[in-house]
Amino acid sequence: MEQNGYSEYQDPKKRAAIGKISGLVGIACNFVLAGSKIAVGNFAGSTSIMADGINNMSDAASSAVTLLGFKLAEKPADREHPYGHARFEYLASLVVSAMILVIGFELAQKSIEKIKNPVPIEFSVLTLAVLLFSILMKTGMAVFNSRVGKKIQSTTLLATAADSRNDVVTTTAVLVATLAEHFFGWKADGPMGILVSLFILYSGVGLAKETISPLLGEGADAKLRTELMNHVKEHPLVLGCHDLMVHDYGPGKCYASIHVEMDKDVDPMECHDVIDHIERECLEKFGANLVIHYDPVSTNDLEQDKMRELVEQALAGKDERLRIHDFRMKEKEGETQLLFDLVLPDQLQGKEAEIENMLKERLACAGKKNICLDVTFDPEEG
Repeated sequence: MEQNGYSEYQDPKKRAAIGKISGLVGIACNFVLAGSKIAVGNFAGSTSIMADGINNMSDAASSAVTLLGFKLAEKPADREHPYGHARFEYLASLVVSAMILVIGFELAQKSIEKIKNPVPIEFSVLTLAVLLFSILMKTGMAVFNSRVGKKIQSTTLLATAADSRNDVVTTTAVLVATLAEHFFGWKADGPMGILVSLFILYSGVGLAKETISPLLGEGADAKLRTELMNHVKEHPLVLGCHDLMVHDYGPGKCYASIHVEMDKDVDPMECHDVIDHIERECLEKFGANLVIHYDPVSTNDLEQDKMRELVEQALAGKDERLRIHDFRMKEKEGETQLLFDLVLPDQLQGKEAEIENMLKERLACAGKKNICLDVTFDPEEG
């Protein structure tokens, strides 16, 4: 069941159960494939079949890493890790990616040696049967891990699926090389291994990049940001919201903060109750532990509204992407002080002073004297 973008499969316990099942299945399947290929490879004298069998042993280790990653990610929060241990899943994915890269390098080395010193491959029906069986099993594992990985949004299972897909390509290449030598006499074992190793290395680099990104703290998913913003805005007392920040501490561990504008004349206790209600709803519907900062704003100050309109018009003339919030106006020591936050697009970073000077000039031209600006520049929200 899915409710407003938050799937039941994102529940940490269910994710861990599914991940551990995938790990156990992977260990069992890869041991069967490794044993059969190593035996047949020795019999046929095929380096590529032997390498493929060793690759399956590595895949069994990858499945063990997957199993361990989901197990460690289950650990509850403690004093040293108050946000839990869900990022262990990302680390497991990174280890799997590293193992894929090692396999790619090893296969490249063996293939180069095979090109230098070609050894005839002994063809048999048993060899053909083992390779076809491997292709079918690995295709099934790739489809299974890919579908489950997407359902529970697991980088580890998606990495495992990519690993299985690589094995399908590898084994298919071995089969093609074996048939090419048997029927046409072509020594394709080594060159085919080189091509496959390059594919595996390319895949491993891509997976590593995808795994490192959340560990470094990538931006929040655009869909989640939109859903959170829209849900907060739906409440009748909320006049606007901004400065949404989302922090990912691993699958199922999402923490966020946002500023919410409400009329300053509404009872603060009522505003507090509304904020609590919105926070609980966001946790239930989106799995996000949201903390809301309350921004009281004036809604019946005509002079302030006119001043805000002047500022917005000036900014629109500079760049239509410039937006402001938390606009306030107060008199201080004979000056009119304007306080507001200004969302600055990436392309305008470094031009803060230029924008402030432009605003002062525009306000002066409009007859607004003794204006003091107190601007907080916010980065553009992703």
